[in-house]
Amino acid sequence: MYALVKDPHERLEAVTTLGAADAELTDELVGALNCFLADHDSNSLAEVLEQVPNAVRMAARQYLSNVPQPEVGALTEFGPVEVVRSAVYFSSNDEELEEYIQGAYMIGLGIRMQNERGVDGSVGWMLQLLSDEVTVPASSEPRTWSLPAEVKLLETWTSLRLTTGLGPVRSALGVAGTASDQGRMVRIHTLLHSDRDIDYEGSGTSEFVVDIFEAEIPLEEPDE
Repeated sequence: MYALVKDPHERLEAVTTLGAADAELTDELVGALNCFLADHDSNSLAEVLEQVPNAVRMAARQYLSNVPQPEVGALTEFGPVEVVRSAVYFSSNDEELEEYIQGAYMIGLGIRMQNERGVDGSVGWMLQLLSDEVTVPASSEPRTWSLPAEVKLLETWTSLRLTTGLGPVRSALGVAGTASDQGRMVRIHTLLHSDRDIDYEGSGTSEFVVDIFEAEIPLEEPDE
């Protein structure tokens, strides 16, 4: 059994070996290992490891002990979250941007977006699309995008606070646009907020999260 590592080039790392008598546990063990890497849920992993030989159990635990805590939002139970489109720029918060986000949202892509200020003072939006929405447990903070350490978070809005019939996409863009017009740094991302804390992957409500910071809109990064 091997782990696929991307750092940034793909390579395989040996984890453990299952004998013929335990081969039927392969899918269950792979699933438990993936889940542990994604959320460090040791209970589910322990249940599977109790079913395998001691040598397999020791090898799996040894491998996991050397794996660093993953970046928030980097993994699901099915493996790494891939960047589908690394950077798409929109010059304004308008119908074109709404249609683009709505399309990505409808097919289940993860969305990350931030406002940026150009050298001429104009404000636009940089958008990144991910291969999947990451699930968070019911009791966890609704966040799969780490907060930047250098700025202070002023407010977080989620689409669970919807009070109008505008829908999550237009509402999120409205909240973000208002804060951006006030000169504040804003970020938007999506996630799947589960209704469970145990075995929570794949169930719940898709949400938009808008983070408003006590900071000016950052300057766009120059092209390399």
